Amino acid sequence: MSADKIEDALMIKKGDIVRLEYSGWTADKNELFDTTDPDVAKEAGLFNENVTYGAIPVLVGGGRLFEGLDEALMSSYVNEEREVTILPEKAAGPRDPKLVEQIPVRDFLKKDIEPRIGLEVNVRNRVGVITGLTPRIVRVDFNRRFAGKSLKYKFKVACKVMDDNEKVIALVQMDYGTGEGFKAKPEGKDVDLTIPDVCKYDQKWLLAKYKVVADLREALGAKTVRFIEEYVKKDEEKPAEEKPAEEKPAEEVPEEVITE
Repeated sequence: MSADKIEDALMIKKGDIVRLEYSGWTADKNELFDTTDPDVAKEAGLFNENVTYGAIPVLVGGGRLFEGLDEALMSSYVNEEREVTILPEKAAGPRDPKLVEQIPVRDFLKKDIEPRIGLEVNVRNRVGVITGLTPRIVRVDFNRRFAGKSLKYKFKVACKVMDDNEKVIALVQMDYGTGEGFKAKPEGKDVDLTIPDVCKYDQKWLLAKYKVVADLREALGAKTVRFIEEYVKKDEEKPAEEKPAEEKPAEEVPEEVITE
């Protein structure tokens, strides 16, 4: 392979599907807020045994990451360790004081919500965080998390996903949270995806599958996506056949002894 082809294979471009390792901190206080590394999480006292750590699938330029991190990815290479600081304009955006509102306590009590500082709440179809509290008024901040903050990331692209089957499963994992149990069969512009039994009853999947379709079209140019549900009838176990009773051998009759 020529040097140009090797560089092209290692260079990250928009539309690539990669597996990404990263850790993120607030730049001002150096507080860890997210990581794929269990050791980093443990060191910061944020390790969660219910979280699966390790490189995550990412569609580069797909709008799932902060703009600044996406841009940094598109100028990096596989296995290159990088550190980047992202300004608020390309992270969660500037902070808007108008999105901090005063809401009567009774509005929360009607919903059986006991207000407390730091609690994330859904009020009037908007998600915010309680930042202040008095006996009558609750202050809720509806700004995005990290709005107005610069963020620092350390990251490395562990690999580019090259196989089409693996790309499909990676996109499913990205949108649904897991690719376990899925079977992919991409052929040209068609993609058949056999789903596991758990998806048949999972409301989360009903929402995620539309994201999967959109990402398959963007990343693989898919025109037709078919989701296949399999219902396999299990063979009924046949009752064990009773063995015929073994016939006992006839008892031998001793010969009659005749005496004269």
